[in-house]
Amino acid sequence: MGGVNDTKTALVTGANKGIGFAIAQGLGALGFRVAVGARDDVRRKEAVEKLQAAGIDAFGVGLDVTSNESVAAAAQTVEQTAGRLDVLVNNAGIAGPIDDGAQDPTTLDLDVLRTVLDTNVFGVVRVTNAMLPLLRRADSPRIVNMSSNMGSLTLQTGPILAAYAPSKSMLNSITAVYARQFDGTNVIVNAACPGYVATDFNNYNGFRTPEEGAGIAIRLATLPDDGPRGGFFDDAGPVSW
Repeated sequence: MGGVNDTKTALVTGANKGIGFAIAQGLGALGFRVAVGARDDVRRKEAVEKLQAAGIDAFGVGLDVTSNESVAAAAQTVEQTAGRLDVLVNNAGIAGPIDDGAQDPTTLDLDVLRTVLDTNVFGVVRVTNAMLPLLRRADSPRIVNMSSNMGSLTLQTGPILAAYAPSKSMLNSITAVYARQFDGTNVIVNAACPGYVATDFNNYNGFRTPEEGAGIAIRLATLPDDGPRGGFFDDAGPVSW
């Protein structure tokens, strides 16, 4: 058995419920120490306790991806607890208001667009860049950005959501740009599509379980050093941009 330093640490944002929790659970079952990133103190504590009860080494990290201060403090917490970060899963995301045509492009309130982008895009950049110094200390750092095929300009799936869908298109583009920047390094970044998962995100309308949705993220988080870079994947393989 190796020492404590051999334990790999994964931070999952928005990990207190749904797909995020399932990703934390899956990585924990593979032997990762899991940092549960979540805004809500009570839900975060409950998620950590649930994971620990399942025999997983987990700790909570207060994390509001829309706040520079919160993200900086989260990086400090991870550093103090683990010393480095092996995996970052940017899972935290919001749909934004969708009732009563709130995301009809012809009447879109720009504040709705701003709010969705702040979490789904700016939040990912904010967290990734804050965690990069810790990721660079790892032997095989992996970054997984949770996207959606609703952001695919080729497929154009799902209902017309003029804030959410473009936020995932931009997240895909950001993922590709990071991958180019990391070319020639040991940092591997990809985007994942979990499929249509039943969570409170869509009023449990999806037909896949959170565990099924988490599968692709777990695979991309544990890629070998010669694994794919800068791609967009679901369970079946590459997804069209």
